[in-house]
Amino acid sequence: MPHNNINRAKQGKYEYQNPMEGKKVVFVEDDNDKENADGVRGHLKAIGNSDYKAGIYEKCVKRVVDMILSGVGLIVLAPIYLIVIIAIKADDPGPAFFTQKRVGKNKKYFKLHKFRSMKMSTPRDVPTHMLDNPDQYITRVGRFMRRTSIDELPQVWDIFVGNMSVIGPRPALWNQDVLVAERDKYNANDVKPGLTGWAQINGRDELEIPDKAKLDGDYVKKISFPFDVKCFIGTIFSVAKRDGVVEGGTGEIHKKECSQ
Repeated sequence: MPHNNINRAKQGKYEYQNPMEGKKVVFVEDDNDKENADGVRGHLKAIGNSDYKAGIYEKCVKRVVDMILSGVGLIVLAPIYLIVIIAIKADDPGPAFFTQKRVGKNKKYFKLHKFRSMKMSTPRDVPTHMLDNPDQYITRVGRFMRRTSIDELPQVWDIFVGNMSVIGPRPALWNQDVLVAERDKYNANDVKPGLTGWAQINGRDELEIPDKAKLDGDYVKKISFPFDVKCFIGTIFSVAKRDGVVEGGTGEIHKKECSQ
């Protein structure tokens, strides 16, 4: 392997190593730091090790259910994947998929997969709500995919390989330090992130970070097969009604109310 390829491989390895993995953290504001994806300057500080203990359902049953549902999903959704890929490329030439570094279980980084709903010129690793006029970056096909959550379907693969679960807190961007710290108050970083979850069907983009983290914590307290079924059924109704979807993302409604 050429020397430059070895260096790139090493950089990729280190890029996905989180020094806060397995730690309890708090967010420390610091004007000397670069603004993070939550729009605040500061950094995470470790204050100890996580002491979360998963139950039998979470450790065994939940993974089996995830594998079955995601395996079936990959087969059933294959024709839809093909149609979506063709539509994306026809609308805005470029890759149909894109990956982002996200925070997984115990704050371990992983690659999350999505259908590309935004133009190739869109800045990477920037939440939609932090973009200046986000509508200008969303493609025509992307607008439909985001409205129906079709852009999230490639995460069925992330569930199949074990990086995610069907139900759980939505995975934060690697640089959403405020959200990660808030979730740590409720052990919500100690479970696998999900394709959908309790916060997703109780506000989604409308929620402010503390409210979202609290709902994720409520999910952790109630983790069980019946509660996962409740979240799954709730997701179907939420998608059908487009509940909580606000272009511009987290807290957008609150911002509009404050500006009025």
